[in-house]
Amino acid sequence: MSERLDGQVAIVTGGGKGLGRTFALHLASLGAAVVVNNRHRVVDADGRSASDHVVDEIVAAGGRAVADHGDVSDPATSEALVAAALDTWGRLDICVTSAAVSAPQMFHSTTAENFAQVMAINVTGTALVAGAAMRVMRAAGHGRIVMVASTAGLHGEPTVSAYAASKGAVIALGRTAAAEGARRGVLTNVLLPYATTQMTEQNMDPRFAASMRAELVAPVVGALVDPASTLNGQVVVAAGAGLRVADAVEGGTVLLPDSPTLTGAQLAELLGRSRSGPFHTYEHAQEAFQDFAAELA
Repeated sequence: MSERLDGQVAIVTGGGKGLGRTFALHLASLGAAVVVNNRHRVVDADGRSASDHVVDEIVAAGGRAVADHGDVSDPATSEALVAAALDTWGRLDICVTSAAVSAPQMFHSTTAENFAQVMAINVTGTALVAGAAMRVMRAAGHGRIVMVASTAGLHGEPTVSAYAASKGAVIALGRTAAAEGARRGVLTNVLLPYATTQMTEQNMDPRFAASMRAELVAPVVGALVDPASTLNGQVVVAAGAGLRVADAVEGGTVLLPDSPTLTGAQLAELLGRSRSGPFHTYEHAQEAFQDFAAELA
């Protein structure tokens, strides 16, 4: 069970629908005050949008929340979200970046406009909000950031090349933020969820749709933002009743032949030997480089 978050203040982007909504509701149920962000695209007859309705749910349950309707790709939104937390409750402890779009297109058919839109929301939007939150958290000496990515960013996925590229970037961004923030008490982890949401329901295998409820992933977020947690730089795949840890892995080191040329067959053989050797994981790229260089020295 997640620890209580009484007195903590959180920002959740994409918090009006799908996974973001469940994250906002879960954090609020643990006692956190929540700034619920979602783009003001679809409104009801009263002019209220998805984030407004999530705030209503939180308040009706006895929690604290305010809505924000900004587009995360707009730099003004990140500053507004941080200001909302500080002006309303005087602090900021948690940031969960869940806002994203998919916009499927085959790689060879992807337009510049499509690619730019996906990267702007999924990568730039994540970076702007998490970066603004981290500045406040570093100054305070504590904070927890969860960046929501996807296994598409680990493995690639047909028909969503821009989305896969953006989520790979978010994974690298999260690991970089983790390496930079730890000394100041700001810990960052990356969540790769599987869940049946409005974004995934059309492509979700019907055999698994019922067991992949979005709310089942929310406790993992609650654990990652636990003030007592020391987890940092973790990449966590979560769905239904289970989770997996994921990592960036390098194989064993093999030496190139003493020759000015290298054939495809030779390279395949070398890669096979590397794959069968000991695997290495690193906290960041400089650590990987130093280890590789030392083996070759």
